[in-house]
Amino acid sequence: MKKYLQLLAARLPAGRYRHSLGVADTAAGLAVKNGIDPEQARLAGLLHDYARDLPPEQLLDLAGTAGLITCDLERRLPVLLHGPVGAMLLERELGITDKAILQAVARHTVGAPAMTPLDKIIYLADVIEPGRQFAGVNALRKIAATDLEAALLKAFEASIIYILDKEQPLHPATVEARNYILLARGGY
Repeated sequence: MKKYLQLLAARLPAGRYRHSLGVADTAAGLAVKNGIDPEQARLAGLLHDYARDLPPEQLLDLAGTAGLITCDLERRLPVLLHGPVGAMLLERELGITDKAILQAVARHTVGAPAMTPLDKIIYLADVIEPGRQFAGVNALRKIAATDLEAALLKAFEASIIYILDKEQPLHPATVEARNYILLARGGY
C-alpha cells in the first residue's frame, strides 16, 4: 500500500490525493459493514481516480485504442472515461490483476447495471467520503451505513438530478443502473 501512496502523492494534485485517501478509508469502512475484504476496498478506493487528471485528448486516445468508448457522450465528455481508462492503466502500469478492483475502478464514474458489492462500495465511497460537502450528503452517509443498495439508489438519483439541473446529458449507464436497482427490488 505504501508504494501506491507514494505513487499517487506524486501523480495527483494535492486535493485529488486527499480525496483518494478519503475514498480509501470510506470504502474500507463500508466493506467491513458489508462483509467485503476491507483491504481490497481500500486499494480500489485509493486508486479509483488514477486517470482522473489525464488530459481529455489522452483519455480519448487511450479509450479509443482499447475499445472502451461505449457511447457518443463519452467522446464529448472524455472525463467520463477516467474510470475505465484508469482500470486499464492500473493493470498495464502497476500490474494490478485483481478483476474485482479493476471493475470497481472502471464503474465508479457512471455506474452500471448489476454492480457487485465492491462496485457499489467504491461508487458510494467516492460520493460520500468526508471531503464531500453537498446538500443531502449526511443523509446519504447514514443510509450507506445500513443499506448499501438504498444508498446507491439515492446516490444515482442525486447524480441524475444534479446533471439535469445543469442541463447536461445523462450517461445511459447511470440511468440503466438506477433502473436495474428499482426493477430488482420489485418496485415495478
